[in-house]
Amino acid sequence: MKCQKCDKPATFHITEMTGDEPMELHLCEQHANEYLHHSSLTGNGPTDSENALVDTAQELMELDFQTCPVCGMGFQEFRKTGLLGCPNDYNYFSENLEPLLLGIHGDTEHLGKKPSRFHTRNPQTMLIRLRRELNDAVSIEDYERASVLRDQIRAIDLESI
Repeated sequence: MKCQKCDKPATFHITEMTGDEPMELHLCEQHANEYLHHSSLTGNGPTDSENALVDTAQELMELDFQTCPVCGMGFQEFRKTGLLGCPNDYNYFSENLEPLLLGIHGDTEHLGKKPSRFHTRNPQTMLIRLRRELNDAVSIEDYERASVLRDQIRAIDLESI
């Protein structure tokens, strides 16, 4: 959706209940900031709801410019796509994600079903990891560690037969 005052994307959607009918505004960041500051400066002084709206809009703008130090993804991008960039985002944005997850899902932990194929110790994944460790052990000539890893690989192979 585009801003009602310019061609930029509308990132703020404001519903104002001033008369009989609600008035909806779809504004870009710049015009929303101007609208919120202008509405708080006109009239007989700002109301508590206008002050709260201005404060919330400013907090959202500050939050949108925060970026994850690992992947560089900004919170604004998360709000647009609904996808996080890396596992660190959950920790970095946790203060703002927890209320969102609670509101959407009612909890912050997965409580649903798991796929029937889901195993906590997937043998294929373990084999891949063990073979990589075996190659590393052989390359640094740690033959004792290599023999232990070889035996673990054989045991997993025998279980899968």
